[in-house]
Amino acid sequence: MKQRKTPLRKCVITQEMKPKKELIRVVRSPENDVFLDPTSKKSGRGAYISNDLEVIEKAASTGALSRHLKTDIPDELYEELRRFHLRGRLLE
Repeated sequence: MKQRKTPLRKCVITQEMKPKKELIRVVRSPENDVFLDPTSKKSGRGAYISNDLEVIEKAASTGALSRHLKTDIPDELYEELRRFHLRGRLLE
């Protein structure tokens, strides 16, 4: 039986290629709303970020995610990223 290829995506903060399941997708919708997309299926401009607290903190301090999505990122989204990271850690 043929093995499936693991889809890889690049973290916009670290520039590392990682399996898609290890990343969190952040989406800017056509209406300019910014939100997390755990299913990776919502439409809009997407950016992947590593599910690592250090990377999330770096994204919050550098504004790289904001530049990539070409819109302002509310502080609440970074809080949501931190909570999402902690939930993932609790499930392991």
